[in-house]
Amino acid sequence: MDVAEHFLPFRKNTVIALCAAELPDAERGPFTDFARLLAALVHHEFHERGEAALDAYQVVDPSEDERVLKPATPEQRAAARVTVERELVALAEAADYTRISAAEMRQAFTEHALVKVRLEVDEGEFETALFFRRGVSQRTERVPWLFGLRHRELEFTSYAKVLVYIAFTEREGRPNGGVLLKLFQNVPKNDLEMLYPTVRVRMRPLDKLLIGVPAAVSGIVVVATKLIASLGPVVLLLLFWAGLREDPVRLDQAALITLGAGLAAFGGYLVRQFSKFKNRKLQLMQTLSEHLYFRNLDNDQGVFHHLLGAAEESEVKEAVLAYHFLLTAEAPLTGAELDARVEEWFRQQWGTRFDFRIRDGLRRLRELELLTSDERGGLGVLPLTAARARLDRRWDGLFRRTIPASPPVARQ
Repeated sequence: MDVAEHFLPFRKNTVIALCAAELPDAERGPFTDFARLLAALVHHEFHERGEAALDAYQVVDPSEDERVLKPATPEQRAAARVTVERELVALAEAADYTRISAAEMRQAFTEHALVKVRLEVDEGEFETALFFRRGVSQRTERVPWLFGLRHRELEFTSYAKVLVYIAFTEREGRPNGGVLLKLFQNVPKNDLEMLYPTVRVRMRPLDKLLIGVPAAVSGIVVVATKLIASLGPVVLLLLFWAGLREDPVRLDQAALITLGAGLAAFGGYLVRQFSKFKNRKLQLMQTLSEHLYFRNLDNDQGVFHHLLGAAEESEVKEAVLAYHFLLTAEAPLTGAELDARVEEWFRQQWGTRFDFRIRDGLRRLRELELLTSDERGGLGVLPLTAARARLDRRWDGLFRRTIPASPPVARQ
């Protein structure tokens, strides 16, 4: 892996358990309760955020099985698309996805990993195309070689998750434009181009050679043995009509049968070659479809639900780690020191390298009023008991409603 990702490949509950295991026995239970309460507060925030994003998505791409009170205006659709794109990018970053650059996409069109298919994209079909990735690894697979006669080991870079967002242009039959959301798994880096919805299969030079060379050889044989022999009397007759030959030519029944047989053989040859071309193209399209089918994880609204869950998990892990390492530090730490300690702990204890987003963890602790600092800028946190009490009060405040007192009812 060239650059460490922000993604930490441990579940939220696993991170909480790992941190609790380093505390004294008397503090493990309270710390676990604190972490779960923190997770509940983050979940509530992302639930409200997700509802707003899904409402906007419903305007941009209405669901067929859900009714709306009235059709959205063009202005409302334009505003909803802006909201959808903004929330999608923010959630993808919060969920530790990395934006795929244009240079990386161009490389995918020129190089291939598993899908040996030449693809072209009609970029006029969409206005915006965003790709995000998460979970980079090196994989090895056995692939056919020498036309399937042998196999070889192929090593390639693979992405555990790839998020695709496409905003289509308005056209006849699709006046509102619309958007497409898809989530894929285990996508080779050099096969990213197959994720475009407007992709078209094209013949590679090798495919053209495999079809063209045998076709040319068999075509020469057919023309030499069938067509030229049957066309001989016709050519002589044309020369006689043009005055270039003095001896008359007579086309009898045998000559016509020979001519028909030659033309039929040549026509059959053309049909066979066209069928080979179409079959080869269908095989390539089937290969592409099979790879997409087995790699597709989610679509449309389901992608938003997936991103919300992943972003929520990431926020909780970052906040819990920041609190734990500040709580157990012997002295206040700077942000850089905290960042280095977390990364080093995972590298030494669990053999995991990742780029800890210290800024997000500290922001969450600051919002929850759990973070403290001294006059030199060193960071600390509230003790465990005080932190639990503060989160508990905040949780109760989420659902506190002022209920007007009912007027007394007069007794009869």
